[in-house]
Amino acid sequence: MKVGVIADDLTGANATGVRLSKQGFSSATVVFSDQIPDSQELDAVCIDTDSRYASDDKVVNRVNLAMQNLQKWDAKVICKRIDSTVRGKIGLEIDTVLDAVGENSVAIVVASFPDSGRISSGGYLLVEGVPVQDTDVAKDPVMPITQSYVPGIVEEQSKHTVGHIGLDKVLTSIDSLRAAIQNQIDSGNRIIVVDAVTDEDIETIAETMVDVQNATLVPVDPGPLTAAYAKAYSHQLVKNSKVIVTVGSVTSLSGRQLQYLKEKTNSSPVYVSAEKLATLKPSWEDEVERAIQVALEKIHQNDVLIITTHKEGAGLVDFKAIAERENTTQDALAKRITDGLAKITRRVLEKTNYSIQGCFTSGGDVTASLCALSMASGIKLEDEVLPLAAYGTLIGGYFPGLPIVTKGGMVGDKKAIYTSVKYLRTKTNRREQ
Repeated sequence: MKVGVIADDLTGANATGVRLSKQGFSSATVVFSDQIPDSQELDAVCIDTDSRYASDDKVVNRVNLAMQNLQKWDAKVICKRIDSTVRGKIGLEIDTVLDAVGENSVAIVVASFPDSGRISSGGYLLVEGVPVQDTDVAKDPVMPITQSYVPGIVEEQSKHTVGHIGLDKVLTSIDSLRAAIQNQIDSGNRIIVVDAVTDEDIETIAETMVDVQNATLVPVDPGPLTAAYAKAYSHQLVKNSKVIVTVGSVTSLSGRQLQYLKEKTNSSPVYVSAEKLATLKPSWEDEVERAIQVALEKIHQNDVLIITTHKEGAGLVDFKAIAERENTTQDALAKRITDGLAKITRRVLEKTNYSIQGCFTSGGDVTASLCALSMASGIKLEDEVLPLAAYGTLIGGYFPGLPIVTKGGMVGDKKAIYTSVKYLRTKTNRREQ
């Protein structure tokens, strides 16, 4: 998961990047005119737009350029860093980010930074207990602060109506806060200011934001909310993530391994007809498309999605008769089956909205087809799960870095596939953390 932060000055970008680093992210700061470093190690980038005192045109242009760079980088979470004393063109910058994220986006503004003595209550920002308009920062020669009511400050600069959620909702429960946020969204407010006086309050807000499903929420804050939300979002991905198991082997051992996996994970397999895949006719595509649709439906219920041609009681495919009928070879038909399973797996990886922790493949032919259809140049091997079962990550292609465990069809006891799936989950959980 990648986190993108847009900050209006360099020190603010650095401060937020440091907080993300403390949450386990690998962070970097870049300026708006530079490209994001091409490094697979980075998963959090803070872009300094240097726009706090820029003209409106420059603010919009720089924020848009930063957004374009983050979208090219494939950032899944977009955050807007604001000054801890609400200086700058906050409303305009929020508007520009929301426009770029999309119509379904909503900004959650938490101006609090408890570690720095900034808290918000009743919508008012207090610095060490003093309303921000009565502090030295209010005398800013370029953009003086004339009020302390955060919803008012933002609304003066924004084209959107601004809602406010008080501390009472934050302190009551996550359910109460979620309902309050949903009510604000249903009322048409694209910007919602939320009170917070402690880090615990901010963590509650972040955890609640993750539970809101019908809008894309954008954290807007001096740093603490961004870090807490990124952490909560990544944990939610792990919790809701899936493992895809693709098995083409028809041996009795594979059958026992699949049965054990089904019992342990309560998964209902996507059964693919080997006979319908063992053909050069257009009906091959029909079976592949059918299986893709079934898989995309079942992945909602199953944490482990099993895609297999192995079904109890199904007879063996008469490759010889089909090869003679279609004037081809038995090897070509066998490859059509493995290519079909690989295509189904690839399309599920592309189409699902769930995070995929990794894939398990049984049989060298299935693994080779998945690599080929995914345009992967190979597998970077990292560990041995059990004898003749290897763990690694895909190199290049459509899914670079995707964790995968590969195993031969005649390898292991009845627990082998289940053991491999557990290994994938444990390994990728550690990587995420």
